Amino acid sequence: MNTKHYIIIIAVVIAIFAIPLIIFPNAPYGGADSAAEEAISGRGYTPWFTPLWEPPSGEIESLLFALQAAIGAMIIGYFVGYERGKRAKKEIKETETAQ
Repeated sequence: MNTKHYIIIIAVVIAIFAIPLIIFPNAPYGGADSAAEEAISGRGYTPWFTPLWEPPSGEIESLLFALQAAIGAMIIGYFVGYERGKRAKKEIKETETAQ
């Protein structure tokens, strides 16, 4: 892909995020978690158990979530890179034997 394609893709992504903010400037933008929590608690649901430990603040909860996501991305990235390396090594070996 050349740089023209990348510029078009970036412009489309920016438009996807900007258009709703321009069309609905005062709309409440909440997450799916809070909407689900409101829908469930509105029906009178009571939890079966309580957590063993709750983070002291929302910031620490966000930090732990981001850390969990980063560790998962590293694990996935490692295995994708490992498989790609195996494939590249196999291709090099095949080209050497073909010569």
